[in-house]
Amino acid sequence: MKFTKILALVLAVVMCFGILAACGTKPAEDPANDANETADAPANDDAKVFKMGTNAAFPPYEYKEGEEFVGIDIEIATAIAEKLGGTLEVVDMEFDSIITAVNQGEVDFGMAGMTVNEERLLEVNFSSSYATGVQSVIVAEDSGIASIDDLAGKKIGVQLGTTGDIYATDDYGAEFVTQYGKGADAVIALKGGDVDAVIIDNEPAKAFVAENEGLTVLDTEYAVEDYAIAVKKDNTDLLDDINEALEALTADGTIDTIIAKYIKAE
Repeated sequence: MKFTKILALVLAVVMCFGILAACGTKPAEDPANDANETADAPANDDAKVFKMGTNAAFPPYEYKEGEEFVGIDIEIATAIAEKLGGTLEVVDMEFDSIITAVNQGEVDFGMAGMTVNEERLLEVNFSSSYATGVQSVIVAEDSGIASIDDLAGKKIGVQLGTTGDIYATDDYGAEFVTQYGKGADAVIALKGGDVDAVIIDNEPAKAFVAENEGLTVLDTEYAVEDYAIAVKKDNTDLLDDINEALEALTADGTIDTIIAKYIKAE
């Protein structure tokens, strides 16, 4: 009997050690392993892509060099997108389609040397102005047209949907205004004698004259206006974000630097 009790005690001790070994405490994890796992985590690829609707035939504000979009508006829009933690995608389209694209959500905003006026304000909201534009008149050097006063009764070419189109139609009558899809097409019509003058923004006007012999820009300004960014009316958060970005980019000199890159002081 005594031997049986001793054997039972030994077996109990062995079983206890087995249980202790099986139920031992889990080794502490190395904090360095957690750090390594965090460092190896994939980067966030969910950065916002801002779609900008434009008409890339409007130097120096937006145009193409090869397959690349360049110009004042392109660089300012890129800087805004970066300020807002995203990237920019340029969507090229006809100028008179931009506001429709904004309102239908095809693009986030429109930026194409676009002037703020009462008609457009009925359809979209505009950001703070980032540049001042001047409407100018291109004529042939031998046209005999010396000032805006000489345009009455003349055939005038404009780019469809631009303020030049709106102003010319109001001032001279629709029967004297021919609309073209691109400013360059209006200039071709001027060279071919189909129109007597072209009304367009001053900087593109100077670029077109530099590329085409026999043309000149009248010294008289036709109109002075502010350029701004078009945003869908109910997208007030984006409008506020764009205005904050513009304010910062103006304060730090970024916008002036971009404009000076394309428009040299005379």
